[in-house]
Amino acid sequence: MAPLSDTADTPALASDTLREGIVDDLRARLGDAIVDVKLVPNVDLWVRVRTDAWRDAGLAVRDAGFHYFCFLSAIDWMPSPYGRGEDDPTAPPPERSTEIVQGYTGGETRFQVFARVTDLERHVGITLKADVPDDVDGQGPIVDSWVTNYAGANWHERECHEMFGIRFAGHPDLRNMYLPTDFEGHPLRKDFPLLARLVKPWPGIADVEPLPGEGDDGEGEGATE
Repeated sequence: MAPLSDTADTPALASDTLREGIVDDLRARLGDAIVDVKLVPNVDLWVRVRTDAWRDAGLAVRDAGFHYFCFLSAIDWMPSPYGRGEDDPTAPPPERSTEIVQGYTGGETRFQVFARVTDLERHVGITLKADVPDDVDGQGPIVDSWVTNYAGANWHERECHEMFGIRFAGHPDLRNMYLPTDFEGHPLRKDFPLLARLVKPWPGIADVEPLPGEGDDGEGEGATE
């Protein structure tokens, strides 16, 4: 038997029967509603489902033993037209691609919703994702609510609606949680102008002070080449 101190250097197994079994179970429950899967053995699991199967996917994982609801939110994959807050405001703006590129499991839309749930008995989690169209019947981006699957999704969906402008069909009360009811816009959309950051770059590049012992050139005592 190897000493306990050697276990940290033991490479992870190439297969992951636990998560592979979870994927097989979800395919049996959801069929072709599963669009793509990203499984990193012994690390984590991501599953993207069709938009019209979002609510059913939540019900499927709940019935499969994922009873703990962690969180629900959204992603705006559009590159910000205002650049990045850490850019040097005194330098010409760098050229960046405007192509929308989604993360794990891909995607076809600018917006995606994602949720994390956990099976506490098997000590395993899964992240579910779904595309959200920019507009549905003139009502903006809409996806089904998870409130009937997980009661804890209630305020997560309210926050998501407030910050991204995504409506959740079937949610009982999508009132704002943080902003005034007459507030216009959705602050977590990439094209929402955060005026405070336009006036003063975040996180305050212009106010960075040298560390003790550093000169104007950024080098202090004991600095090496």
